[in-house]
Amino acid sequence: MKVKLRGVRCIIIKGEFIRLDALLKFASVASTGGEAKIMIQSGEVIVGSEPCLQRGKKIRPGDIVRHREGILLVKNDNK
Repeated sequence: MKVKLRGVRCIIIKGEFIRLDALLKFASVASTGGEAKIMIQSGEVIVGSEPCLQRGKKIRPGDIVRHREGILLVKNDNK
């Protein structure tokens, strides 16, 4: 599968982690939770170097999430 990447985006989270489905909605990759679920279950989302099929996967600062349009780098709010 050929993927056209649009670039890397940094996503700042306040807590210790964010669920994968919530991250996709927060980053506006998916417009609804249902859309995020379909993307995840169809294997379109890669966490680190492995496809992730778990909607509730905890994504922590430093994790890299790849999807059909680009890459999300998760960082924390250093306040």
